[in-house]
Amino acid sequence: MRLRQCLLAGMLGLAVSGCGTSDNIIRKQTEMEARIEQLVQANAANTARVSELSALVGDLRGEVAKNVADIDGLKPAVRDIKASLESAPRRAEESSSSPSRIVLVNRDVAPGDGQSLEQDAYMKAYGLFSANNYPAAIEAFHAFIKDHPASEYAGNAQYWIGECYYTRRDYGRALAAFAKVVEKYPKGNKAPDALLKIAFSQISLNEPGKARATLESVVEKYPRSPAAAKARERLSR
Repeated sequence: MRLRQCLLAGMLGLAVSGCGTSDNIIRKQTEMEARIEQLVQANAANTARVSELSALVGDLRGEVAKNVADIDGLKPAVRDIKASLESAPRRAEESSSSPSRIVLVNRDVAPGDGQSLEQDAYMKAYGLFSANNYPAAIEAFHAFIKDHPASEYAGNAQYWIGECYYTRRDYGRALAAFAKVVEKYPKGNKAPDALLKIAFSQISLNEPGKARATLESVVEKYPRSPAAAKARERLSR
């Protein structure tokens, strides 16, 4: 009798113990599922944040590329100004070394001095460009080309017309103006820069295929020019 009671008590204890173990397993499973759900939600949030940051990086890269193009557009103007400043002392020295030349103060250019008229007209137009008066500069450069079509500065004047439009973000007219430099003045000192700016204009007009072909043309036609170095750098990107 006592043995039976002991066996019954042991079986009841085992059953109770088994129920407790089952409850623990269920509770732990529930906690694990809740933890997994938290991790899934956190991963989704991180994925969304990464996508947002990727889009932001893409926008920043676009802005950087655009700023680089704008800076490249200003470099030719800086070179021209630097060249003018460097040549000024030489012109002054040549003037002072000529004893027979009389320098007159506050006098307009002599009507017969065609070269001086030509230089003054060019510098006037370039001064308007430097002052950011682009409409007046375009008109002045056009007038210069019309009045002095055979001038050594005619190609430069046509180039600066393109720069006026490019600076105003009128990339279609800028491209057409730069194309005239390449077509009419292929041996001029502005031809490589004009071809490069055609490529930059095509990039701004969302024509990457044409831009790549133009950049490759810069490298092929003017391999030793600064424009070719810039074209190679842009192609590598």
